[in-house]
Amino acid sequence: MNAITDGCAIVTGAGGGLGRALALELAQHMQVAGLGRGMAALEETESLAGGNFLPLLADVSDPVQVAQAFEAARNTAPITLLINNAATYPRRDFLDETAGSFMDTVAINLGGIVTCTRAALSDMTATGFGRILNVATFADMHPLPASSAYAVSKGTARIFTRALIADIGDRFPGIVVNDWMPGMLKTGMGIPDGLEPSQAARWGAKLALWHDPSLTGTTWEMGAEIPPPRSLKRRLADRVLLRPRVKPRHL
Repeated sequence: MNAITDGCAIVTGAGGGLGRALALELAQHMQVAGLGRGMAALEETESLAGGNFLPLLADVSDPVQVAQAFEAARNTAPITLLINNAATYPRRDFLDETAGSFMDTVAINLGGIVTCTRAALSDMTATGFGRILNVATFADMHPLPASSAYAVSKGTARIFTRALIADIGDRFPGIVVNDWMPGMLKTGMGIPDGLEPSQAARWGAKLALWHDPSLTGTTWEMGAEIPPPRSLKRRLADRVLLRPRVKPRHL
């Protein structure tokens, strides 16, 4: 397994929950810059990391703040890895939303991924090397009540992953991009009996550090790859031609 160990990793939403857990895992292997909206929370992550962590105050929905944070991270080392983790889940019924409140959620959950990805690609396209991991969910496929803004924004973020690959995949095969779904977590955005963020982060960090072009476009849930859907015709053809079944990978 080819692993990224050089350069700087950026983790958004690193002030708590899954983002903090991911930053702590990655800090054992490389320099990490953590973005968040609260400096006190980021400094707590820094104290837990024991070094290799740079706290950077930035709202990912604000392109100016993101640009400033990325420039500060870039001063430590070239950006080679980005985990787009920051998200908000306001749990509002659509009739309680306004157009403004709905789009505020979109600005973080989708806009933040777009803004941070574009900033990271300035470094990655210059060298032809990099790793982008987008934290995703199945919320777009099975929306829960009072989740319209979250479901739409996170679902559209999965489309963005595919659109990004369509634009840069052929030209920059050394920039590996894919989606990862950590599962239901025991966090403020998750459920009380969910998975501990530290457990999910072990999978997420391992996947993020894995630099293999064959990962581009794949989707992972927890520690396993989700096989792409295959039509009945394709499955029957594989059986007739005795093609071996491609087994999903595990971390």
